[in-house]
Amino acid sequence: MSYLLRVQLPDRPGSLGSLAVALGTVGADILSLDVVERGAGFAVDDLVVEIAPNALPDTLITAAESLGDVRVDSIRPYSGVLDTHRELELIDNVANARDDRLQVLVDGAPRVLRVGWSTVLDMGTHGAYRVVGSPSAPQTQAASVPWMPLQKPTALDGNADWVPEIWRDMDTKLAAAPLGPSSKALLLGRPGGPDFRPSEIARLGYLAGIVATVLG
Repeated sequence: MSYLLRVQLPDRPGSLGSLAVALGTVGADILSLDVVERGAGFAVDDLVVEIAPNALPDTLITAAESLGDVRVDSIRPYSGVLDTHRELELIDNVANARDDRLQVLVDGAPRVLRVGWSTVLDMGTHGAYRVVGSPSAPQTQAASVPWMPLQKPTALDGNADWVPEIWRDMDTKLAAAPLGPSSKALLLGRPGGPDFRPSEIARLGYLAGIVATVLG
């Protein structure tokens, strides 16, 4: 079984090694590492960790936080190894798609940006509506989207009045970015968290901007 473990740890030599040793004590192997964010004296990393099929994922949290200065932000089941070139791969897939490029975008965005689902919204005469959604996107849609049109990538309030109740019940973290100068926006949902980091919002903005250029 593989899990995506998001941890915050001191940004100093030896911290990652100590974490690897701690995880190793419960039989876990680190398959891949992705730096999400670096701040003043700390780093946030995403680790793909493999454990035995009968092992409990809670043991990973206990092992990591036994170091004292390490905090686990979230842990989720994960299939596949992190790819540091995933954004470029998605952009290439969108550019080379013969059919609906927006569908290719929302189908690939959850894996690339490590979220549960994604949709593209647009503004019509009767307000915002869903253009396309990933297979995992919730059937329940927002009746109104007061934050559109969107000017820049941003994290959205998952408890706002416009958010469907079922999204709130699942503690869905939300982020969105405009798709170029058009009225369309790429909306991401991450049920259960963790919160979107500033670096993730920036990455979403870069990706949406490049894809908008590709779409013309």
